[in-house]
Amino acid sequence: MRRRGVALGICSTVAALSLSACGLIGAGGGGGGSPSPTSWDGKTLVVWLMKGDDQGAWMTSVKNEFQHGYPGAKIDFEVQDWDGIQQRVTDALASLNPPDVIDIGNTQTPYYAAEGGLLDLTPYLAQLGGKGWTASMNASAVYQGKQYAAPWYAGNRVVMYNLKLWKRAGLGDPPQTMQDWEDDLAKLQGTSGVSSALWLPGQNWYAFDGFLQDAGAQIVKRSPEGVWTGELTSPAAQKAAALFKKLQAFGHAPMDGNEANQASDFAKGDVGCMIAMGYEGQQVIQAKPALNGEIGWFPIPGSKAGQPAKTFLGGSDLTVSQNTMNKDLAIGFLKIAMDDANESLMAKSSGFLPNRQSLYSALDGNAYAQAAAKSVPYAGYTPLLPTWGNVETTPNPVITLFLTPFLQGKDPADAAAAADSELTRRLGWN
Repeated sequence: MRRRGVALGICSTVAALSLSACGLIGAGGGGGGSPSPTSWDGKTLVVWLMKGDDQGAWMTSVKNEFQHGYPGAKIDFEVQDWDGIQQRVTDALASLNPPDVIDIGNTQTPYYAAEGGLLDLTPYLAQLGGKGWTASMNASAVYQGKQYAAPWYAGNRVVMYNLKLWKRAGLGDPPQTMQDWEDDLAKLQGTSGVSSALWLPGQNWYAFDGFLQDAGAQIVKRSPEGVWTGELTSPAAQKAAALFKKLQAFGHAPMDGNEANQASDFAKGDVGCMIAMGYEGQQVIQAKPALNGEIGWFPIPGSKAGQPAKTFLGGSDLTVSQNTMNKDLAIGFLKIAMDDANESLMAKSSGFLPNRQSLYSALDGNAYAQAAAKSVPYAGYTPLLPTWGNVETTPNPVITLFLTPFLQGKDPADAAAAADSELTRRLGWN
């Protein structure tokens, strides 16, 4: 449903934030003045964080500010694994004593909101700084016109390339258009020492979703009767699949494999480029330190120079449980967690993009993040439907019935029809 984690590491200071934190708390969910020193004695705010989002420097900074602003209150950070998380969160939200704040994958907001488990944050938007949130990030946090989550951070896929092989092929600056990229891949493919110009596993679903978006394809459509059905037989979706197949043929990545371990393939040193997330660059360097300083990044090019292709925007949103017994503390936590200093700290320590463009200076020196930032305005999501999670439940029919069979030679129309049938069936699950 979303991205995997990343860790780069940074340190920060919160001393200068104490006064501003108090000012934020005074405008908190309680609506009154600043809390008295003993107002929160014995209160514990339970915050679920997903594994990979538990950045130590950020957690320490947030906890210090929170305890300063809410004397006597404590934060209990509980780190959750991704496996089985949707059912675990669903059960927790339905309980009488749920976690107060939950970190969720950004495409999951419609599901939990439709189930009635999330607090409507619309009345708190001004306090949370919602006016400054990047529009493409915030789209994932809104359901039926109401704000059920706060966008925390996000990241999208860009191209990671081997600078040494790029130079050996006689290539200069990164490509500006898709045609430029195809031309570069053709040169790379004929270069000594290059095994795969582009490493693109055939089941890299999130990369393919970007091509779908860029082609203007609708994966699903809604009938006049309100029924959602698959739409991969559309000309736009077929065009996206053809492009994916063309690019995939510039390398030897398996047609029936995913991107989970692709960093190890890049680390061998004979791959020209691959579509990747920032943390995969760190994995490459860990596997082969000799590649440190030999990795570059650029946005996936679009059809026009200066306008990157659309990509899937993965990330995390922060939500408040509808049944929380600590609403004031939860809203106060969100304000602290996403204030300028802590939002910047999270961006630095994770390598992902902060929720507002005004903080992009926090990404200085991070080549992946700077490339990703250029394409964020054009990024989007898988369909934001409550039942979309049914589609991505293994086996994902977009991959197993459409994409991989097409790459392996099946007629694209027949493969799309089979996938559309299964999509329609799954979208009808309750």
